[in-house]
Amino acid sequence: MQFKVEINVMPLKELLDPQGKAVEQSMHNLGFQAAQVRIGKHITLQIEAESKEQATKSVEEICKKLLHNPVMEYFEFSISE
Repeated sequence: MQFKVEINVMPLKELLDPQGKAVEQSMHNLGFQAAQVRIGKHITLQIEAESKEQATKSVEEICKKLLHNPVMEYFEFSISE
């Protein structure tokens, strides 16, 4: 079966996000009101698996081994058919 996966990788909430702070300040300079801007990565992929449970295990492994740095980031994902 083919599954569509949407993955978000974001900086840990406890850590400073310099890129987010720069965008937040630029938004204020342009007259927009925003607070606590965080910048991360959004990854979309198709995965082949026998079941949603197997797809979930594969995506968790992909995220842990390749897509995120556990010292600085967390990840979350959703899977649909």
